[in-house]
Amino acid sequence: MASTRRTVKTKIKPPRKHESEVSLDETWSRLSTNIREIHNQNASNLSFEENYRYAYNMVLYKNGGILYKGVCQLVAENIDRLAQSELVPAFPSGSSKDPVQQSQEGESLLKALRRVWDDHTGNMLKLRDILKYMDRVYTKANDVPEIWDAGLDLFLKHIIRPPIQDHVTSAVLSLIQIERDGYVISRSVVKECVDVLLQLSVDHDAKTVYKRDLEPAVLTASEAFYSAEGKQLLETCDAPEYLRRVEARLDSEQARTYHYLFSQTGGPLRKILERHLLTHNLSTVIGMPNSGLDVMVDLDKFDDLNRLYRLFLMVPSGLPTLRRSFKDSILRRGREINLASTSIDTGQDMDDGDLNDTENTKGKDKGQGRTAMGPPTLTLALKWVQTVLDLKDKFDCIWTRAFDNNREVESSLNEAFEDFINLNEKAPEYISLFIDENLKKGLKGKTDMEVDAVLDKTITVFRYITEKDAFERYYKNHLAKRLLLGRSVSDDAERGMLAKLKVECGYQFTQKLEGMFHDMKISADTMQAYRKYLEGVLAPEVEISVTVMTSTFWPMSHSSASCIFPEVLIRACKSFEHFYFSRHSGRRLAWQPSLGNADVRVQFKARKHDVNVSTFALVILLLFENLTDDEFLTYEELKTATSIPDTELQRHLQSLACAKFKILKKHPPGRDVHPSDSFSFNNDFTCPMQKIKISTVSAKVETTKERRETRDRIEEERHHQIEACIVRIMKDRKHLTHNDLVNEVTRQLASRFQPNPQNIKKRIEGLIDREYLERCEDRKSYNYLA
Repeated sequence: MASTRRTVKTKIKPPRKHESEVSLDETWSRLSTNIREIHNQNASNLSFEENYRYAYNMVLYKNGGILYKGVCQLVAENIDRLAQSELVPAFPSGSSKDPVQQSQEGESLLKALRRVWDDHTGNMLKLRDILKYMDRVYTKANDVPEIWDAGLDLFLKHIIRPPIQDHVTSAVLSLIQIERDGYVISRSVVKECVDVLLQLSVDHDAKTVYKRDLEPAVLTASEAFYSAEGKQLLETCDAPEYLRRVEARLDSEQARTYHYLFSQTGGPLRKILERHLLTHNLSTVIGMPNSGLDVMVDLDKFDDLNRLYRLFLMVPSGLPTLRRSFKDSILRRGREINLASTSIDTGQDMDDGDLNDTENTKGKDKGQGRTAMGPPTLTLALKWVQTVLDLKDKFDCIWTRAFDNNREVESSLNEAFEDFINLNEKAPEYISLFIDENLKKGLKGKTDMEVDAVLDKTITVFRYITEKDAFERYYKNHLAKRLLLGRSVSDDAERGMLAKLKVECGYQFTQKLEGMFHDMKISADTMQAYRKYLEGVLAPEVEISVTVMTSTFWPMSHSSASCIFPEVLIRACKSFEHFYFSRHSGRRLAWQPSLGNADVRVQFKARKHDVNVSTFALVILLLFENLTDDEFLTYEELKTATSIPDTELQRHLQSLACAKFKILKKHPPGRDVHPSDSFSFNNDFTCPMQKIKISTVSAKVETTKERRETRDRIEEERHHQIEACIVRIMKDRKHLTHNDLVNEVTRQLASRFQPNPQNIKKRIEGLIDREYLERCEDRKSYNYLA
């Protein structure tokens, strides 16, 4: 029998209501009990799922507020319990003065704070896991902090408060001070405390408790400490030790910031150190007597100088102070060099008769007040330049080794050298003499490379001279004497020096100097042709070597020194003139006896000597050729017979009758030549040397009178240069205001000299009078007149 199965519809039952099983009070009672167990470190015996379900149910059935407030109350109670059990007993007693005991008490409190924090955060991590549903649903809906944040706020409210807060801050400050005093502390303990304070925010701007409380306290304490420290170090330390202490303090504070303070504290803390240890004391430290910058420079303390430079570079006013003191130090030394030059040179202006061979014969000419060391003024010039070069080397070394080639310091160095070198009005002449001495033949003790190195250094000093036109005049005179007397160390050395000057000042500066070398080369070729010419004609009795100088290239200040040649010299001169004019028509030769020299063999009673003398001295000697031993020539007779100017005649008679080799006798005897003197040939002259050189000074410092004459010539040349520059500018611009014209003239002439604005104004007036320029109606500008 078949049966039909009925289809049964499954009925879904609704979920059971938990509140019917467990009441709210019972749920909270169980959860709160478990939370207290977590606070008592017994979480391992609890069920995470069970506690999560308790919290879940309370939130699910709209009891999240009760849960939230209850948990916060339990957390607060636990924090208070920890504070009383851990922190309060660890408060420092404050009775001990021993740094070690103070350190231990401070560390004990900070360790306790860290234990409380670790305990609290460990508990809050567990609670956060249990109350995740509450954080996700209740806290967001009611705009309250999540339980972790609420726990931080409770820690901040119950722990970071007086008196705990004050004790913690004091403990940190005490440990920092103890470490500053040189004792060892546990940095890790302070670091752990700082980490706690950095994790506690006091407002919505994320300002931490560290930034609010600890950092200001640390900075205030540091301000007071380093203010006193700076004063104490100034009283007890010299400059190098002060700098070492400051550097050590900076390093220690940097390490302190790195190891246990917040990195952002490093900046303000460093500013405090820089302000109290550096900025306030820069001038005092650098100017300390017996230990400041000057003493460090004198003793070549490169390490101390480098430390000073590095520390001063840290503050804005440091480098300007260093530059100012560095410049003052150089200027002081430079003025001392100039002063020594002036004081030694006091008698130079009266000594117009220095001789090349000024060695006094021992036992003779006593009481004449002459030294036996050669021309003192030349020695002085060489010493001045060498001292300046040594000073430059010294400060260049300091600039390189101690100041890291700082360009601003280099600028101060250059300014100082330029200032004091130009304070010495003889600097252009002295530098030219120094170069002259180094380019002469027979310079003992120096190789070509050493001479070239010295000349390179000299160019460095030459750069500082503002009156380069004055140097050019002196250099031209000295170069002329070297070339004409054959005293150059080498032609390559001379041309090398010219190349250096050309690099510094341009082609115009060395154009005439190069012309002098060209004349020497042409003259050598001319003499070679002249000797071949003499092979076909009757040669004169005297063999001559002639240098033909272009008057515009060579210094022609000697042209006024005339002379009447003896017949034997006249015939030789005429022979050369006949040869020269046959090759060059339309030219004129003017003999310059003051620049020449001669080799003459002189017969004395004992023996013959080959004597090298100047042309003037030769003319004088030839007048005594046919005189007997008892015959005399008066000064006036010599002057009439030779027409040599008084100044030159006196100098050459001094060299012949008053120097080491007395070929002539002066009557009456003495060092100076007067118009009333008379002279005779010294037939009894003896000398162990076959060859004797008698000449006047080849390179000596100018006298006051000569310097005044040179200065007048230089000023006259400057007038022409200023006028030429004005015309050149106005021709190009056509119209300029007075100030613009003065500025442009000054700029263009700065490479040769610094023109005075008043002189420029006078030259403008002169050009207006000569109708090169005209003054405009506004009286402040000029037009160029074609």
